[in-house]
Amino acid sequence: MSHVRILVGTDDLTVANDVLRRVWGTEMPLAPLEFLVAMSHTGGYVAGAFDGDEMVGASLGLLAVHRGRPALHSHVTGLLPVARGTGLGRAIKLHQRAWAIERGLGSITWTFDPLVRRNAWFNLAVLGARADAYLPSFYGAMTDAINAGDESDRLYVSWDLSDEVPSTPRDGSTHPDPIALVPTPEDVVALRRSDPLAVATWRRATRRALVSAFDAGHSIVGFTRDGNYVIGSAP
Repeated sequence: MSHVRILVGTDDLTVANDVLRRVWGTEMPLAPLEFLVAMSHTGGYVAGAFDGDEMVGASLGLLAVHRGRPALHSHVTGLLPVARGTGLGRAIKLHQRAWAIERGLGSITWTFDPLVRRNAWFNLAVLGARADAYLPSFYGAMTDAINAGDESDRLYVSWDLSDEVPSTPRDGSTHPDPIALVPTPEDVVALRRSDPLAVATWRRATRRALVSAFDAGHSIVGFTRDGNYVIGSAP
């Protein structure tokens, strides 16, 4: 049976490190084992997603501050290909949510690549997180198999834990004053391999459109199922 649980001990953490390394296709671990031990020991969020007894995903989160209140910053979450589309991604976020609420935290924050359509749909439409800022080249140059050769722009989002999880996707269709749609490529990960120049073009166009929207005081009010950010005038 699939489940998510907090990881304890170096055996668990070693497996989690290997899972994340395999997800990102890198020889180097995303986080040294010593760092994971320190995170776990000092109250950070270190969890694994399991299919039966096999760990097929992992998630790491740091205690943080968002808008002056204690928060959880979800630094990295990854699932092996065999676990994608099984509901474990949603299960991890709901596990994070319950963990954070139990500790009196007000929100969960994280970043994601604005060109990855499936992540934008999941984060903004399904979970109802709010995009707070566009962060150009946030991590600098990255060398893992997923991101290599592309710029590390990220959307910084927050999930207010006093809000209910949307019962229907927040796709912008109910917003009274949509201003513009900002499209995304169908599969930027595949496009990085086949046409890096096209990715660079998408990156510049999306960055320009979303940064301009934020600078004008507009906000992202939804994400459509066919891959468009919905820009609205209300925060």
